[in-house]
Amino acid sequence: MNIFFGGPKKVFADVNGFTIKTDQHPRGGGEGEFPEPFTLFLASLGTCAGIYVKSFCDQRGIDTSNIKLTQEQSFSPVKKIIDQITINIHVPQDFPEKYEKPMAHAASLCTVKRHLRDEIDIDVKVVREKE
Repeated sequence: MNIFFGGPKKVFADVNGFTIKTDQHPRGGGEGEFPEPFTLFLASLGTCAGIYVKSFCDQRGIDTSNIKLTQEQSFSPVKKIIDQITINIHVPQDFPEKYEKPMAHAASLCTVKRHLRDEIDIDVKVVREKE
């Protein structure tokens, strides 16, 4: 993954042939042209859960055209971070009840969610390029 700058507060990442573009909100000195990095982080949780829901339904031949997920965050003013994230899976009335808990469990196995651990060590260092 290569990270580079694209403007006043724009930071881009080249990943597997894609360029992910981020910006800051104008109140943070950006132009607001692209999502903020933290917004992409939050979206990665919901979309990751979504792919698990989609796969769960596909494996059982369940139509997903009327299924959607919503995500809500609670901010702790004391800790000054989000301390609760709720992902709701909205299903139609005719969705088989026997699959509700297993589908929620499948969504909770999302790879992004499973990586939210204190024990992940993120090492940041400066590497001086050779001339």
